Amino acid sequence: MLAEVDGLLRAEGPYAVGARRVPVMRFLAILCLGGLIYGAAMGSFSLRPLQMLYSAAKVPLLLSLAALVCLPSFFVVNTLLGLRDDFPSALRAVLAAQATVAASLLALMPLILFLYASSHDYRFAVQANGLLFLLATLGGQRGLDRHYRPLVLKDPRHRIARRAWILLYVFVAIQLAWVLRPFVGSPGLDVHFFREGAWSNAYVVLFRDLLF
Repeated sequence: MLAEVDGLLRAEGPYAVGARRVPVMRFLAILCLGGLIYGAAMGSFSLRPLQMLYSAAKVPLLLSLAALVCLPSFFVVNTLLGLRDDFPSALRAVLAAQATVAASLLALMPLILFLYASSHDYRFAVQANGLLFLLATLGGQRGLDRHYRPLVLKDPRHRIARRAWILLYVFVAIQLAWVLRPFVGSPGLDVHFFREGAWSNAYVVLFRDLLF
C-alpha cells in the first residue's frame, strides 16, 4: 500500500496525469484505508472502542459521500461548459484529490495521537483535528491542481469547472460533516453514531448562532 500512496503523491504509474484509465478502485482503496486508520485515531480521544469504530467508519464516509454527492452536479457543469469529452480526466483529478486527503490524514495520524497524549481538553482535541483536516485538504488541493494543470492549458474553461468543484465540495462536505458528528466524541456524553439533531442544517445553525 505504501507503494500505491507513493505513486499517488508522485502522480506516477496508474496515477499519472493524463493516464489512459482512471484507477477508481485504487483511489478508493487509499481513501478507505487512510480514512479508517485516521478515523480510529481521531475517535481514540477518550479511549472508547465503540467511538473509535464509529469514527473509523465516518472519515471515509465523509470523504467518499461528499465527492459522490457532488459528482452529478459537476458532470452537468462540465457538460454545460462544453467539456464533457474531458470528464474522465476531471474525474481522475477529483478522485486523486480525495485520495490525497486520506493519505495526508494517514501521515498526520501520529501527530493527533501525540496531541491526545499531551492534553485531555476536548475542545483542544476538536480544534486540533479541524486544523489537521485543513492541512490534509490543502494537500488534496495540490493534487487537484496537478491533474487540472494540463486541462486548463488545453481549455481555460476548465478553470471555471475546477472552481465549481471546490465550491460544491466545500458546501456539501460541511453539511455532511455536521450530520456525521461526533468524530472525536465528548467524554461526558454516551457514544452514539449520530448526535441528537444530526439532520439539522449546519448553515441555519451557524447563522442562528451568529445572529443571536
